[in-house]
Amino acid sequence: MNRKWIASTLAGALLLGSAPVLSPSTAYAALIGEIESSVSFRVGPNTDDRRIRYLKEGETVAILQKVNAYWYKVKDRNGTVGYTSTNAKYISVSETQEAPPQQQRNTGTIVASVSMREGPSTSDDRIRYAQKGEVVTILSKPNSYWYEVKDKYGNVGYISTNSKYISTEYAAPAPTNPAPTPPSAPSAPADDTGVIVSSVSLREGPGTSYDRIRYVAKGETVAILAKPSNSWYKVRDKYGNIGFVSTSSQYIDANYKPPVIDPGDVPAVVQNIIQAGKRYLGTPYEYGSDRYTTDTFDCSDFVRTAFLEGAGITLPSDSRGQGDYVKALGRTSSDWRDLKPGDILFFMSYEGSSKSDYDGVDRSEERITHDAIYLGNGQILHTYSKDSGGVRVDSIGDNHWEYRLLFGGSAL
Repeated sequence: MNRKWIASTLAGALLLGSAPVLSPSTAYAALIGEIESSVSFRVGPNTDDRRIRYLKEGETVAILQKVNAYWYKVKDRNGTVGYTSTNAKYISVSETQEAPPQQQRNTGTIVASVSMREGPSTSDDRIRYAQKGEVVTILSKPNSYWYEVKDKYGNVGYISTNSKYISTEYAAPAPTNPAPTPPSAPSAPADDTGVIVSSVSLREGPGTSYDRIRYVAKGETVAILAKPSNSWYKVRDKYGNIGFVSTSSQYIDANYKPPVIDPGDVPAVVQNIIQAGKRYLGTPYEYGSDRYTTDTFDCSDFVRTAFLEGAGITLPSDSRGQGDYVKALGRTSSDWRDLKPGDILFFMSYEGSSKSDYDGVDRSEERITHDAIYLGNGQILHTYSKDSGGVRVDSIGDNHWEYRLLFGGSAL
């Protein structure tokens, strides 16, 4: 559990006057919720309120307030505040002890209501108005006109440095080594890190349709966690926010070496299944193909044949039955990045090529309409139409296959 995140969240809750009850000791008692099953995260405590996103199974949130018997006010790891159900089917609540947060060195008091924006410009979207009397933490001063700040709700944004709006004794961090040093060539970023070349959006997902968490400023260093597609890095910023930034060299100077699955690390039975499947590359597609021949395949017939020939396992003959078979083994994930070579992926129907085409879909209610074998390194082996050329290999990252994925898991 991220203790720094819990501590900062608790500090925000104290400012709001809705902190959990303190224990007699000097530690703070923070209420933490763990998501048990995918549940809506909304902008207000009502099912009519707009859904921000789905909280996924296994996520952890900070509980700021129990609004009523039906709703918690919570903060997720991206710092977004919203509301989710109190139903134990969706969330389990526990208490953790945290040391009291230290007072921030650089703070400012709002003198007059002022816009808090997503970037250091009046053309950037307004997050909210910071009200007179509020105290904000000043994170940096990117130029003479703007402070980068964090408000009492955990939002990170930018406000004017004008004393008409904020009273502060902000002192820029002193250089760690003020002595002059001879010029040298710029060093390359450390492995799996990136230096921001030009201000860029940090988003909640790998696409411009996802909400912006904040702008990452020029000169910041981020840790690169993964590269889910050619267009996006998954990164962690200096505040611990995890999100996605463009891979374009216009925005980031990156030194990232993606993990590669070594065939030697894949169990022999999985290699046999994959090899059995690859023997049929190019075999024509036919919906409802004959299960007793290998002249043509539909998706589930192909998966069934690969497992039968590669591992001697007889799977159900249709994709929904195969999905039930995998679920019964209990090792599934809705994120393809968690899967291993040889796992089977299950998909819903095609609704469009954009991520937004799948917004608001209740995946628990969707039927399986397609399945495929995961090869590792973002590649899937499957067949889905006559026009596509039959059995083939495709990438899953940042395309409709990713957006349609319901779950995947092992059949072994």
